[in-house]
Amino acid sequence: METYRVLLSDTLSAKGIELLRANPALAVDVRTGLSPAQLAEIIAPYHALVVRSATKVTREVIDRAHNLKVIGRAGVGVDNVDLEAATRRGIVVMNSPSGNSVTTAEHAISMMMAMARHIPAADASTKCGKWERDRFIGTEVCGKTLGVVGLGNIGRIVADRAAGLKMKVIGYDPMLTAAAGTRLGVELVSLIELYERADFITVHTPLTDETRGMIGDAAIARMKDGVRIINCARGGIVDEAALVRALRSGKVAGAALDVFEREPPPPDHPLLKLPNVITTPHLGAATGEAQVQVAIDIAQQVTDFLLHGAIRQAVNIPTLTAKELEVLGPHLNLGEKLGRLAAQIIHEAPSEVTVALGGEAANLNAEPITAAVLKGLLSGFLDETLNYVNAPFIARERGIHVVETRARESTDYINTLTLTVRTPTETHEVAGALIGNRALRIIRIDGFHVEAVPEGYFILCRNADVPGVVGAVGTLLGRSNVNIAGLALGRDRVGGMAINLVQIDGPPSPSVLEELRALPAISSATLIKL
Repeated sequence: METYRVLLSDTLSAKGIELLRANPALAVDVRTGLSPAQLAEIIAPYHALVVRSATKVTREVIDRAHNLKVIGRAGVGVDNVDLEAATRRGIVVMNSPSGNSVTTAEHAISMMMAMARHIPAADASTKCGKWERDRFIGTEVCGKTLGVVGLGNIGRIVADRAAGLKMKVIGYDPMLTAAAGTRLGVELVSLIELYERADFITVHTPLTDETRGMIGDAAIARMKDGVRIINCARGGIVDEAALVRALRSGKVAGAALDVFEREPPPPDHPLLKLPNVITTPHLGAATGEAQVQVAIDIAQQVTDFLLHGAIRQAVNIPTLTAKELEVLGPHLNLGEKLGRLAAQIIHEAPSEVTVALGGEAANLNAEPITAAVLKGLLSGFLDETLNYVNAPFIARERGIHVVETRARESTDYINTLTLTVRTPTETHEVAGALIGNRALRIIRIDGFHVEAVPEGYFILCRNADVPGVVGAVGTLLGRSNVNIAGLALGRDRVGGMAINLVQIDGPPSPSVLEELRALPAISSATLIKL
């Protein structure tokens, strides 16, 4: 049995550690408090790394992670992981977004209520022996409009709880339709309209290049006078300098912040000094229940990936459960084989790739199949390790345009996959099919119909359709001690052009290929390895 080494570099609930250690195929080490430099020193032998928010998985760490297959984040945000570097190296990055969704949503609602009623300041005042009822006049949330930016797991729960408080909930999420918003009980609006209408605004998006600083001077200028802002998502989504200016001017009546651009914030940070700001030290997911659940979730996800190849809650590759992997597996295999075949018949780097799913295959998730095709195709050109994670990334990096199409109408085969590869000067097409959902076949090469099992070595001969070619090829290979295992023939028309796809037991010498190319009527002879 193969053993996988797992490193836990942040404190994880005991339940998660127990789940990992219960599996004899996993060797688990716990080493917390490591700096990026220290982590880089020890990461090389590990196959999996499990973190929370404290560990910084930098490019330098990933460059030293020679065996790393998966990074598991116990929680939602992965901004402490260099996602581009991990993807480039083919490392799956997973998070556990569901385990702390309720906890984080409850914290956002709690922060909103505490801000509306000045609870932290009133508590501190009362404990100092004062009784300042007039000073802490609050505002009701009932009947007010709450704008929810981002309606993922957490944002949806916030919207549901706010509706229970009799608030009018509006939301912005570019991935949701109006019908989906209606089912959630949320009126979907544009981001600008949300800014203009909301009395309270809460953000629940990841921190990305697009969301960094999105609540800044321009956004705040569009908001109502006296708006209140809540951020329990990620530091940096709210421009802190802009927020300070708006709080001091009175444009923003209050802010409730669980996260900061720099954590912990420096003691002299202006947001810590303003009376109309309440803060907590990144407590959104900090309940006992949530910590147990995210630990169990990520432990199970990492185990399933290492032992079974199942991918759940990955942020840089499509999710594939073990059941889905069983269905898609043959299609992934066929896609990779066709990619390898295409790589060996084109003569320059590809500029455009079209992946066409036909028949019943048109109902499948195309994204992982396309990743498999690109893995096979690019492996023929690049001297680096490629997998389903980094192949699409590298294709984009090299400017290869990738297109996916579907055709559900029936063909001669139930499931087909067609790959068209364009280069600056040529276009080639290869197609394959699944027989009985398991057996793989090559069914077409550049318009020539053939049928061959894509396994082992082949010689692809292109020739004029004249008598004697097949015999001449067989004679030459026999004389060279090259055994023929199978033969597939195709032609465009009688007396036109044809191909011979000759399956052989092993690779011939280069001189054999040169002799084949010298035969009358043969225009090319290419060695193919699948």
